[in-house]
Amino acid sequence: MEKPVRRKGDAVTIHEVARRAGVSPMTVSRVINGNSNVRDTTRETVMRAVRELNYTPNPAARSLAAAQGTRIALIYTNPSGAYLSELLVGALAGVSRTAAQLVLDTWDNVSPAAERAAARKLAKSVAGVILPPPLCESKAILSELVAAKVPVVAIASGRFQANISCVRIDDFRASREMTEHLLGFGHTRIGYIKGNPNQTASALRYEGFQAALAEAGLAVDTSLVQQGYFTYRSGLEAAEKLLNRKRPPTAIFASNDDMAAAAISVAHRRGLEVPRDLSVVGFDDTPIATTVWPELTTVRQPIASMAESSIELLLRSIRQRPGETRIVVDHVVAHELVKRDSVAPPRKS
Repeated sequence: MEKPVRRKGDAVTIHEVARRAGVSPMTVSRVINGNSNVRDTTRETVMRAVRELNYTPNPAARSLAAAQGTRIALIYTNPSGAYLSELLVGALAGVSRTAAQLVLDTWDNVSPAAERAAARKLAKSVAGVILPPPLCESKAILSELVAAKVPVVAIASGRFQANISCVRIDDFRASREMTEHLLGFGHTRIGYIKGNPNQTASALRYEGFQAALAEAGLAVDTSLVQQGYFTYRSGLEAAEKLLNRKRPPTAIFASNDDMAAAAISVAHRRGLEVPRDLSVVGFDDTPIATTVWPELTTVRQPIASMAESSIELLLRSIRQRPGETRIVVDHVVAHELVKRDSVAPPRKS
C-alpha cells in the first residue's frame, strides 16, 4: 500500500505526530501544552516525532481549545442602558472568538453582605470575572474573589488596584481636555454635573474639570456644580437647577452622555437653542450621543473594545500554570475628544 504523498505547503497535523509517536492525539496535546501528567519517556518520544515531522502547533487552535468550556462572568449594575449595551457588545465579541462561555448577572441594590455571599458562590462556578463600575469598586466583592484566586478584570475603574487587572482610560486627562475645549470657545461660566459618587472615575473627571479651570486662572464656582448619578433623570434635575440660576452657565459639562442628553432636553423645553444659547458636552460617546439633537460633543471611551480586551486578559490569566505568579495588568487605553455640533462660542449679552 502506497503512503499518501504530502503536497507542498500542507501542514503536519497533530494526528500525524500521534501516529509517529505511537500515542493518542490527546497525549501529544498534553506534551505540547506542558502538562506535567505525562511520563518522561512518552514526552521524549512525542518531542522526537515533533522534531522529525517539523510540526508547528496552530496558535489559533490552541487558543480555541484552551478557552473551550471556560466560564467567564460579567456582573453588572449600571443605570445607563447605552453604556451597558456597548459593554455587552464587546464582551460577546470577545468570547465568540475564543469559545469561552459568558455568564451574565445583575446585582442591583445589593448590600455589602449580600455582595460578599454572591461573590463567594460565584467563585465556585466560574474561571474569571469581569466587573464594570460600580461593582469594580466593591471591596466586599473583590476581597472574596481575590481570596478564592479567581482572576478579575475591572473595566473603567478610575484607579488601578494592585490585586486585580484593569482596563480603563485616563479620566482625569480626558475631562481636563474637554474643559479646555470649552474654554477655547470662550466659555468661563461652565456648569458641571458630577457622576455617581460611588465611582472613582466620577471624582477623577471632576478633578480634571477643576484642573483645567485652575490652569486658565479661573476659580470653581460651586453654585454651578450639581450632583448627578449617571442617570438621565438625575441629569434633568441637575440641568434644571443650573439653568434656574439668575446667571446661568453658558455651557454644561455632564460627566456622561445620558446626563448631557437630559441637559439638552431641559434647554429645548426652556426655548433655548443648543449650541447658540447653551453649549452642552458629555462623556463616553455611547449611542445616545448621536441620537439627540444636536449631536453631542463628547469624550469617546471605547467601552466595547475595553470589554473585549478584558476577555483576553482573563483568558491569559486563566491559562497560567499552577504555581506561576499571576500577572496583574493596568491597561490604559486611548480616549478621544469627539467634536460634534453641541458647542459654540457663548452668546453675547
